[in-house]
Amino acid sequence: MARPAGVGGIVAALSDRLARVLGLRDLILIVIGTVIGSGIFLVPGSVLRQAGGQAGPALLVWVVGGVLSLLGALAYGELGAMNPAAGGLYVYVRDAFGPLTAFLYGWTFFLVIATGSAATLAVASTSYLQPFVALGPIGQKLAAVALLGVVAAINVRSTRRSADVQNWSTAIKVGALLIMSVVLVLSRRGAPAAAAPFWPVSFTPSILSGMGLGLIGVLWAYEGWQYVTFSAGEAMNPQRTFPRAIVLGTASLMGIYLFANVGYLAALGTEGVARSDRVAAEAVGAIVGPGAAKLIAAAILVSIVSATNGLTITAPRVYYAMARDGLFFRKLAEVHPRYGTPAVSIIAGTLWAMVLAVSGTFEQLLTYVVFVGWIFYALGAACVFVLRRTRPHAERPFRVPGYPWTPLLFILAAAALVANTIATQPGRAAVGIAVVLLGLPVYFVWRGTPKRTWTS
Repeated sequence: MARPAGVGGIVAALSDRLARVLGLRDLILIVIGTVIGSGIFLVPGSVLRQAGGQAGPALLVWVVGGVLSLLGALAYGELGAMNPAAGGLYVYVRDAFGPLTAFLYGWTFFLVIATGSAATLAVASTSYLQPFVALGPIGQKLAAVALLGVVAAINVRSTRRSADVQNWSTAIKVGALLIMSVVLVLSRRGAPAAAAPFWPVSFTPSILSGMGLGLIGVLWAYEGWQYVTFSAGEAMNPQRTFPRAIVLGTASLMGIYLFANVGYLAALGTEGVARSDRVAAEAVGAIVGPGAAKLIAAAILVSIVSATNGLTITAPRVYYAMARDGLFFRKLAEVHPRYGTPAVSIIAGTLWAMVLAVSGTFEQLLTYVVFVGWIFYALGAACVFVLRRTRPHAERPFRVPGYPWTPLLFILAAAALVANTIATQPGRAAVGIAVVLLGLPVYFVWRGTPKRTWTS
């Protein structure tokens, strides 16, 4: 029996089922809004330095990073259309590789990856509040906790309302990025002439190695496109909207990022961008003048709020799916009877993110563990192969184009990234893997607890 509509007009059909309230536009803007944080405002300078100080190879790295993300998005598009359930990547890994592998992903995701990312964004926001409000050390912690709390409250009250916040905040920050890029490109102030040529005479091993290092930063800037899979269980007409959204959102990011890089180069020149670790502020400052600092701070603040909301509208669906499988606290599988949201999952993830933000431990944890995420992203793409073999007759409204090469190239790229981390930073890699393996005894504890049967 249907329940009365709650705040935001959500109607939960059953107390343990999420309502499908997200349309194509919502899903696209979740992809874009979750990905664009502070990376595009900060990392282009380091990418250019690592690419040998030449604009051509640096821009190529941004293209390659976007293409690799798009390959993953295409693979996940097939999986999400085939099984549009809440939990996304966790569900795909569970169905293809079993509950243990899926739990280890969910364990690491809750313990560090999602909550640590939210803590990172919240703490970073306090730095960009400084031009507007003076905050001491305690004030910065309180401001970080307040941001997480406000975003959580919006998401608890209504999925529809949190999607509206995501839509508006993403539109504002993308609009600001595009306007900034147009102003930088069309400005009459010419950038200094480049001393280095646009393209190298030949791609030497040192240039290729530097581009590989730069790719790590670029992939960090693209990080987050896969989060929309967690919200597939709330997508309307998901067989059609979900694959279109994840592909269109990821492709749009490529265009936005490339245009911003062209704008930076137009304003500062190759040498100016290569010298900068705050490239957006310096590029706008060169054109607009002293007022640029507040303009960029405001843009990054909106960007951070949007990314934090994107995390909060998606990540708790993983905890919700884990709890439904009997692998997490059963309370987290409940849907709020009035609001139709996984309220307990949202609150649990936010409280842990607050602990990480206040304690300051998130940065080191995230540094150690974030590369492990790419192991699971590769497994996610591998699910396409496994599920085509084990579930050949499943309905697949969208099939990944270029199969098997599309998912295979993404898997190889992710494997190379993980292997490079293990080879170059074995200590960091060992700690990250140890955090994942700590989930093994926890898994067997959860498997031994009484289960509750959930309706599908």
